[in-house]
Amino acid sequence: MTRRIVGRRGARAGRCGRTRLAGRFPVVACLSALIAAAAGVAGCGHANDDTPVYVVQASKVPGLGTIIADGRGFSLYMYTPDHRGPSRCSGFCARQWPPLLLPRGVARPKAGPGVRAALLGTVRRSDGRLQVTYNRWPLYLWQGDTAPGEATGQADDMGLWYVLSVSGAVDRATPRS
Repeated sequence: MTRRIVGRRGARAGRCGRTRLAGRFPVVACLSALIAAAAGVAGCGHANDDTPVYVVQASKVPGLGTIIADGRGFSLYMYTPDHRGPSRCSGFCARQWPPLLLPRGVARPKAGPGVRAALLGTVRRSDGRLQVTYNRWPLYLWQGDTAPGEATGQADDMGLWYVLSVSGAVDRATPRS
């Protein structure tokens, strides 16, 4: 049942006795709240949305302690066959384990909070791009990590992939969920 009520200034009301104008404010308020919520979710993972992905920073992961992560807070991994030298992960491997690359025109990685800048470096990949290294280990992300602070790739593929501690040591511990 719809009641029609005349509100202020003679505006006709819709349902529940609200004027047409008043009835539009909840829609605007809801849309504003959704936009604000979406912006808040997009900002999850690190404190500064302007932090470039190629920044290497410290991150705490349960069971692993303080490890290194990219600028969004995603865990960074080393690949055992790299032997602290050139990358040996390309093609299908690099699609599963994307290398942490510097954008074209950027020559040096940036040290974020909690990492030692002296351990940062680069190695040139076979395609000519610069890959970020830490303690001479080329760094990779794992496509299976879907949120900052995860380390689901730890000891993956028969123990070939591990996170690095902020000291640059290979961390072979098991993460807790």
